[in-house]
Amino acid sequence: MSTSTETLRRTPWTGNADEAEIAHWSAIAQSVADTLATDALARDRANATPHAEAELLRSSGLLDLLVPAEFGGGGGHFESSFHAVRILATADGSISQLLAYHYFNQAGIGFYAAPEDQPAWWRRTVEGGWLWGDSVNPVDPTLVLTEDGEGYRLNGFKRFSTGSGVGEVIIVNAVIQGGTNDGKVLAFVLDTGREGLELVGDWDHLGQRLTASGSVRYTDVAVLPEDILGPVTDEPIASLLTPGVQLGFGNFYLGVAQGALAKGRELLLARKNAWFLSNAESYAHDVVFQRAIGELKARTAAVEALAEKLNRRFDTEVARSNELTAEQRGDYAIAIAELKVVATETGIEVANRIYEVTGASSTANSVGLDLFWRNVRTHTLHDPVDYKKIEVGAHFLHGELQPLSLYT
Repeated sequence: MSTSTETLRRTPWTGNADEAEIAHWSAIAQSVADTLATDALARDRANATPHAEAELLRSSGLLDLLVPAEFGGGGGHFESSFHAVRILATADGSISQLLAYHYFNQAGIGFYAAPEDQPAWWRRTVEGGWLWGDSVNPVDPTLVLTEDGEGYRLNGFKRFSTGSGVGEVIIVNAVIQGGTNDGKVLAFVLDTGREGLELVGDWDHLGQRLTASGSVRYTDVAVLPEDILGPVTDEPIASLLTPGVQLGFGNFYLGVAQGALAKGRELLLARKNAWFLSNAESYAHDVVFQRAIGELKARTAAVEALAEKLNRRFDTEVARSNELTAEQRGDYAIAIAELKVVATETGIEVANRIYEVTGASSTANSVGLDLFWRNVRTHTLHDPVDYKKIEVGAHFLHGELQPLSLYT
């Protein structure tokens, strides 16, 4: 190829999704959500590794939504992927998280790999039908890479490795120790059957039970040159991946709130009679209950409006590619932090207060209304929302931006 790498775009995504594209992927996501909804509670209680659910995502085509069409993918935009994540969350928060993480793990091809190397990676993920897990949790002791010939050896332990239990591959970030590249961080991709890679299978939490988020232990795992996507840097376009992940969280929490509202409406309409002090003919006609569900619906609608705006903006920002500035990246990250705050609080509030309109009978284990609260309560602890409030406040008052990290 005669064109130099400096003139090639880092990221392959351009333009914005049109209505037809969003409708297409939303319909597919809704079909998957409808399937998941039929036994979401039973699967959650079984707490089994979600192999069947992963295959459902694969067969639907959702896994390759973001892969450029010229490499065999869906050729979609991030806005469509956020819609898919939200729709799945209304039925099954675990599988929604699995898909959201997959999208940004897979998108690491566009954010980390050199432009001339990306076509081969895109083709490999499509041809292999890869679901991408990750092993990048920054609060664990850092994984260590040591030089070994032309490649490296990886050692260490990572908790909260979402998708690792069902993914064909895992994207890993690790620090090089020693040699000429000492201290640099590399992003690379390992197949889950690699010798020395142990899937511990210890994920057993209150919610998000089917996210295959167990720990991974690495013992002298060979990392070959062909496994490496590229360095993890502070380059604005590369570091845009993290706000994108946080935007995925906001859509996930919104979807859980919408799912809890839909289930609550169904239960409220089915309630017989009315409270004995009420003059209404049924609970659903009682203004006390109408007020409560109306408040929750209005707050959820406000979060949705903000999410829609920011979802579309992600495609605009990522299309800047190499030309994205630190200031543009920082301004957008703050806007996403605002969504993270209100989506977190609204998701938890709706999933909790929906019981106020559904009554004591809705606490029966057979109803499963608790699934929404357990899922959103669990995942909203991913990183403290108070620090997102601080990000927003410090920027509003002083124009400050937080140091770049895997949380900011």
